Amino acid sequence: MKTTVAKYAGFCFGVKRAVDFVFSLAESEREADIYTVGELIHNADVLGRLAERGVHAVSAAQAEEIIAAKPERKTVFIIRAHGITLPLMEKLRAAEENENISVYDYTCPYVRKIHDIADENTAGENTAALLFGDKNHPEVQGIASHIGCPHIIFSSCEELSSPENADFLIKYRDFRLIMMAQTTQNFSEYKKCQKFIKNLCTNPIIFDTICSVTENRQKEAEILSRECDVVLVCGSMNSANTRKLYEISKKNCPRTLLIGGAADIPPDYVHDSDRVGIAAGASTPGYIIEEVQKTMSEQTNFAQLLEESFKSLNTGDTVTGIVTSVSATEVQLDLGCKVTGVLTLANVTDDPQAKLTDLFKVGDTVEAVAVRVNDVEGIATLSKKKVDAKNNWNLVAKALEDGEVLSGKVIEAVKGGVVISALSQKIFVPASQTGVARDGDLSALVGTTQKFKIIEIKEDRRRAVGSIKAVQREERKAAKEAFWANIEEGKHYKGVVKSLTSYGAFVDLGGVDGMVHNSELSWTRISNPKDVVSIGQEIDVYVKSFDAEKGRVSLGYKTEESNPWTIFMNNYKVGDVVKVTVVSMTPFGAFAQIIPGVDGLIHISQIADKKLAHPSDVLKKGEEVEAKIIDINEEAHNVSLSIRALLEKDEDTAEEAPAETEAAEATAEETAEATEATAETAE
Repeated sequence: MKTTVAKYAGFCFGVKRAVDFVFSLAESEREADIYTVGELIHNADVLGRLAERGVHAVSAAQAEEIIAAKPERKTVFIIRAHGITLPLMEKLRAAEENENISVYDYTCPYVRKIHDIADENTAGENTAALLFGDKNHPEVQGIASHIGCPHIIFSSCEELSSPENADFLIKYRDFRLIMMAQTTQNFSEYKKCQKFIKNLCTNPIIFDTICSVTENRQKEAEILSRECDVVLVCGSMNSANTRKLYEISKKNCPRTLLIGGAADIPPDYVHDSDRVGIAAGASTPGYIIEEVQKTMSEQTNFAQLLEESFKSLNTGDTVTGIVTSVSATEVQLDLGCKVTGVLTLANVTDDPQAKLTDLFKVGDTVEAVAVRVNDVEGIATLSKKKVDAKNNWNLVAKALEDGEVLSGKVIEAVKGGVVISALSQKIFVPASQTGVARDGDLSALVGTTQKFKIIEIKEDRRRAVGSIKAVQREERKAAKEAFWANIEEGKHYKGVVKSLTSYGAFVDLGGVDGMVHNSELSWTRISNPKDVVSIGQEIDVYVKSFDAEKGRVSLGYKTEESNPWTIFMNNYKVGDVVKVTVVSMTPFGAFAQIIPGVDGLIHISQIADKKLAHPSDVLKKGEEVEAKIIDINEEAHNVSLSIRALLEKDEDTAEEAPAETEAAEATAEETAEATEATAETAE
């Protein structure tokens, strides 16, 4: 087993500078009260050693209490590498007027540079700021205190583009926009954020403030995690840069372990590994890294000695045996020597649903590799997977060369991706290549059969990386080509609502997205498309128009069958008495809803059997009344209603009929004009 320690492991310049100073000060000022404002370093071991020397961490509030007490003995405050907020710094500097109080500022030079950038660039009008970092981290809180303009803090491109930040970005997109980052943030994620802002905003001013050492650490972790079987990340989870190293490594190497020191390494955790990588955060002292490295060396030697003590049949030997028995849990083989060969399901296939009794029968000849030999018990643990893997590796390499589409079963969801069993190999598929949305449930893929392509192999370790997304991308491309080859106006499709905007809905038609404008979603006016459809909903749409060259498709959703006017004409006629709801009023009459989407005008002369000054003398908005349909203008989509007609006595019906007709003729001419004015005049 080979152990590789990252070049940029352990204390960075800023942390080492602060730690060395505090240990030196504790030695020279034994009679003084020494405080660090916040934990000097995210490492329990170092903090414990400082506490033994009388150095204690205090919060901002505790520091202010100490100052307020006006200490009578020498008191020292040390500003840690993360820095502190501007108000607190001003209070500490003011406190130095007390001759017993001293303040030493050991803010990291990289962090202080960001403070200067914020001071110099975020003051004045028409300025806004974006800060990439963890809003709960003391470094970020310190930087934010120097920002003199409206700002937001975000930790990912996804969070930056989230709905909660949309109003800010829209409001300030044309301002002088300043963008900065916490020194220990993920470099690649910050680049994504920069790209997003450059595409959205007019003239952003971007400062690359991620520490160069941090960037190098992350790049090295990326390489180590791709090349090693196991990665040990030394440090504390509450250390931002350590956490980033762990996340990067875990994405590429599922067997990544975050440890505080050698004591946290589980027994035999690395015994079956060919190469172990060791990375460490900026708060991890060198002696802890050396201790972990020494432990790895000792474990390697012990494992080798143990293996030697068990050998009769050599581990790694390829053997051929005859199946003598098959059970639900194991297969026994006669190897022609003093030990009995044993195969378990895990050493036969990666499919946990498979059954040994279906795969083997007594008398079968099986080729396998000895992975562990116990002479005392007379048992040799065998692996058929290793033989199959060796035989099929060439097929994997050829699949990469030919761009072949393979098929396999997803057997496991791991941190950073899923594992597919195919060609007797475990193919790792990163989360970004699964086709599952970011932060989606990868476990939903377990047990499913997926088509994928090999996108990378590591010959030296016989490791393969696959992509489900690559196949999906090709299938989508093929579907897209087929779509454009067969599209025509009026053609109906079943689509899935992909996203919603203020002006309409985008629908996935299977390779191509089309847009349904709000006006095509409903016959009635809507304020938001979510009033009609929702993301993920399958809907029937039809093509209204398209531009193949620009890749645009305009879709319709509402149909003539759902047209309120069509429904009205199919169910109502002149002379019908209907229940209507008053929706608005004008000086010349009231509008009432007959059915959703169809309103009729009750002319002021048709409201009562007496003269009215205003419709509100009798009616009120929201009131439900009965009215008679006295005229329908199908061409203009206008309906005239009368309440008065229902108030006439039976004996007067014939006499009043002419008046009804005259009213219909009068109101019909006014209805169109009134309809146009309703939205503006209705109260």
